Amino acid sequence: MPPAKKRTRTYDPVRTRTAVLAQFGAVRAAVSALTPEQYALPARSGGRSVRELVVRTGAAVTAVGRLLALPEPARPDAVLLDWPSAAAADRAAADDDVTRVLAADPPGLDAWLADAGRDLADQLDRHPGTRLLATAAGALPLADYLVTRAVELVVRTDDLNAAVPGLDIPFDRQALAACTRLLADALAVKAPGGSTEVRVPPYAVVQCVPGPRHTRGTPPNVVETDPLTWVRLATGRTTWRQALADAAVSAGGERADLGELLPLMG
Repeated sequence: MPPAKKRTRTYDPVRTRTAVLAQFGAVRAAVSALTPEQYALPARSGGRSVRELVVRTGAAVTAVGRLLALPEPARPDAVLLDWPSAAAADRAAADDDVTRVLAADPPGLDAWLADAGRDLADQLDRHPGTRLLATAAGALPLADYLVTRAVELVVRTDDLNAAVPGLDIPFDRQALAACTRLLADALAVKAPGGSTEVRVPPYAVVQCVPGPRHTRGTPPNVVETDPLTWVRLATGRTTWRQALADAAVSAGGERADLGELLPLMG
């Protein structure tokens, strides 16, 4: 879809860079202390082990270098909001790296993660945010692609916390904000309209779903949840029905059922 047809919010590139490096640093610090038994635990997504999940978290970062090594596209032909629907293909492109690193033992894995963090910081120092990357979604500027890395790191951090009892990797506030906003905007793209207001305080509010547009006062259809529940809903880590049963989301109005619209990415 041409960029003019999607109104993508802007993200401060300096804050995004800081957030991505901070979130990756928090993950690396936490997993460096994992035992072999913890590495062998099952993850909640894709039938993977914690060890594979850690590698895929690192691959979300090394993807930047892999794309920078490719020829630069002549012109942008995508916008940031094209990425959520292409996220699975974006991850599949890193499978060779994942397979190679999984052959390493945990000390080797820790060293690889350390190198990945240093390489990312160096790459971001050497390349401007306007540098185009040939992503699975299309040609995107590096600054926009870095927002997708914040999304991936927040999702993987939540997966790791869910998989390892007692693990409590903190979420960088800016990374969580970027993740929440991009996934909320993706919902508005998938179900354009103004009949339903989706609130994810304190980070995002979007109008979506076809129907009568709300103009003033309390909207007739309102969905509200917290950022992590929204991320889990948008990525299929939990279902709409389960979130309602757990009282993790509130929904009022005849157009407030988002169950058929979720997940937005895997």
